[in-house]
Amino acid sequence: MSKEGQQMNTDMDNETIAKAYARWAPVYDLVFGAVFERGRAAAIAAAERIGGRVLEVGVGTGISLPDYARTTRVYGVDISEPMLRKARERVTELRLTNVEGLSVMDAADLTFPDASFDVIVAQYVITTVPDPEAALDEFARVLKPGGEIVLMSRVGAEDGLRRTLEHWFSPVACRLGWRSEFSWQRYARWAAATPGMSLVERRAMPPFGHFCLIRFAKAAAEDAATDIEPAAAVA
Repeated sequence: MSKEGQQMNTDMDNETIAKAYARWAPVYDLVFGAVFERGRAAAIAAAERIGGRVLEVGVGTGISLPDYARTTRVYGVDISEPMLRKARERVTELRLTNVEGLSVMDAADLTFPDASFDVIVAQYVITTVPDPEAALDEFARVLKPGGEIVLMSRVGAEDGLRRTLEHWFSPVACRLGWRSEFSWQRYARWAAATPGMSLVERRAMPPFGHFCLIRFAKAAAEDAATDIEPAAAVA
């Protein structure tokens, strides 16, 4: 693991994150609902191009659940029980019968068997977990061959004023439940080091282009059997 990764993995833990999002639960939709609306729509559209069974990691209050087609089977997990209570209320109120279940779960320790889902969706999640690479490894494990990991995630600045501001704000951001610093190279290195995974899309998204839609594809079973090297991640 890189020096950057080692440092970042010590600044957050699941207990801190769960407490932070317990505080966010009553107001999360109001504060972030409209801000992240386009990002959520893009992630769901990407997931539904693959179709099948979707795992949404970091489902939170379930704000995105009504936007999935009712023919799309969705299972949601989150580290925060108070957030999930909001999600369960939403599922019941809107009669979202396509939602298979909602469970408290650690993104880096999913309890599902290998190859359980056609798509893994994680919106605004990777920069909030203690060990992002371990979470991505778990996403790849429970993903079926031929499926995709769809991330809507923050990408930190490499240099300039925004990089300086992100570094300055980092301690405050961690207390709020996320990281302000998270370089693209961490995503790229993970993809390059993970057999069968390749980057298929990186697209800047609002607000201000600080977030990206990132899609990783898992090689189909027949491709994996030929020992093809994973495609290099592109910037």
